[in-house]
Amino acid sequence: MRAEVLSIGTEIMFGEITDTNAAFIAGQLPQYGIDLLYVSQTGDNPGRMKELFDRAWSRSDYIFVTGGLGPTEDDITREMIGDMLGETLTVDPEQERLLRARMEASGRRMPERNIKQAMLIPSARALPNPRGTAPGWWVERDRKVIVVMPGPPAEMNRMWEHEVAPELERRADSILVSRTLKTTGLGESAVDEMLSPLLKGTNPSIGIYHRADGVHARIAAKAKTREEAWHLIRPVEEQARAILGHAVWGVDDETLAAAIGNMLREQGLTIALMESATGGAIASAITDVDGSSDYFKGSLVTYATEAKIANGVPAEIPATHGVISRETAEAMAAATRLRLNASLGLGITGIAGGNEVEGQPPGTMHIALTDGTRTEYSLTRYYQGREAAKKRAVLNALTLVRTYLMARAAEG
Repeated sequence: MRAEVLSIGTEIMFGEITDTNAAFIAGQLPQYGIDLLYVSQTGDNPGRMKELFDRAWSRSDYIFVTGGLGPTEDDITREMIGDMLGETLTVDPEQERLLRARMEASGRRMPERNIKQAMLIPSARALPNPRGTAPGWWVERDRKVIVVMPGPPAEMNRMWEHEVAPELERRADSILVSRTLKTTGLGESAVDEMLSPLLKGTNPSIGIYHRADGVHARIAAKAKTREEAWHLIRPVEEQARAILGHAVWGVDDETLAAAIGNMLREQGLTIALMESATGGAIASAITDVDGSSDYFKGSLVTYATEAKIANGVPAEIPATHGVISRETAEAMAAATRLRLNASLGLGITGIAGGNEVEGQPPGTMHIALTDGTRTEYSLTRYYQGREAAKKRAVLNALTLVRTYLMARAAEG
């Protein structure tokens, strides 16, 4: 089945927002045996939208549309689809009732302009949207399907998961599923070489990819049902895990912060941070995980040297060794552990900007972790801009914590 994605919104064309919806849909379609051939973007312009819709209808079996479902005058996705199919928009009484009830429940009077969000054409059925006021559309005619979803990703993602994906799976001739094993401490070529005995298979197949959080091994299998595909994947996953061992830190959408959180919880430990170069980014990564309050005590963001000293770093250490140093990072880790009463303290000091500091190049990061008895240390130098340097520092800091926790677990 041939498919294309149409992203509607002038804000996309002006670069005001990033079109993450198209990437999300592209990542979802292969599992249903749907081939995505085209992705297009356009603003809220009738002429360009008509051209886009006409072309998509002429060449694709599935058309996935996001955006243009709002109540304002320039939200014309419904109107353009109706025009293309020669069908008239009318207010659906049930959709109007739901829309008014939703507005009233939130304590708002519904502006009459919103009534357009309750409109359907004969070939369309509404897709519920509990996260917003605009229902989606499932349009089916002439053996073609148009799926219309809201532009806000939170609304679109929920609609996809609960309304669109189950219907696509029901219609699919075969299902493709995958398991991604995420590793750390190994290079792409090393993982490829280690898994070489498994790479000759075609179903399941294995792909090796370098990603920001390490090297991923993606095992994919196709079968008539999801259960049959997983039956093919499981023995290969077991073999891959046996080969890669402790280098595997997580799977699929799991984050390194979540994996570390589980280990901290299992070992009954807590952690506190003192961050300089990362400005709280490590704390942000840790607290993105539900339940992180079980093990995360807090973070002291101490950019200025006097802030480090005020929070327990002995003044003579940065004065003697420099602020950007192993000794200062270790002192920061020890100070935050005591100040926030945590099992572990992690300190990081470095250079996120593009200038040399204290004779050290941009991207230099000194990271230390201590439990009060033992101290672990990591030095990295990576610079492709400020944001990239901070992201790499977060990854390396979390990797250092994981390495410590793995060793502690092995020691019993």
